[in-house]
Amino acid sequence: MGFAAALTRAGTAVLRAEAPGGRERWERTNYAGRTVELYAGPASALAASVGAWRVRPAAGAAVAVAGLCGAYDDLAGDHRRGFRAHLGALRAGEVTSGAVKLFGISAAGLVAGALMKERVVDKALAGVVIAGTAHFVNLVDVRPGRAAGAVVALGVPGMARSQLAGVAVGAAAAVLPDDLGERVMIGDVGAHALGAALGAAVVAGNGRVGLLAHAAAVVAAAVWGDRISRAAAAGRWRFSRISPRP
Repeated sequence: MGFAAALTRAGTAVLRAEAPGGRERWERTNYAGRTVELYAGPASALAASVGAWRVRPAAGAAVAVAGLCGAYDDLAGDHRRGFRAHLGALRAGEVTSGAVKLFGISAAGLVAGALMKERVVDKALAGVVIAGTAHFVNLVDVRPGRAAGAVVALGVPGMARSQLAGVAVGAAAAVLPDDLGERVMIGDVGAHALGAALGAAVVAGNGRVGLLAHAAAVVAAAVWGDRISRAAAAGRWRFSRISPRP
């Protein structure tokens, strides 16, 4: 946990100091019209992937791919949400950034799941959990602190079972105060990477029954994605109730 948190903070500091491509590229306007920095997203994604790699290389690779797919979506700027919208565009011959995320993260999750589990059924369930958790965390990333806060809240109980949970929690906790204070935005790159790290932790810490339960939960989240995003945006999560910066 401490390694991922420290690496996230260090990465954020380095990116803020260097601002590759100019500071304008690293600033966005959030839902409330405030200017926020984007440094924490790539920094947390890098920390989560390196931290996960140290524990389970397959997990680290999946986190890295999830982060890269999220970064592509951030750069491409396609704001359509939900599988239906992106699959509909794909049927019409348009490859959206969301479709790239869907297939890229799903493939990475399945490969990581196959390497982390021994039996075929468990491999498939593990892949669903990793990719589905990455998608879930991105679904709730609709207001400050929702995504990072969800990773912390869901990851802490699993820290006793898997070191990977500590990696996810450490990286998320490092960005959470500034995210809640509306000073930074983790974007798709951070949300997907943190989600994949959390999913890998679930895989590492659970047997078939646990995997089945978590797989069912993330599939249900995907089906009811719009409702979950609306609930997250409605401010019903206690950790999100903090006064924004002036």
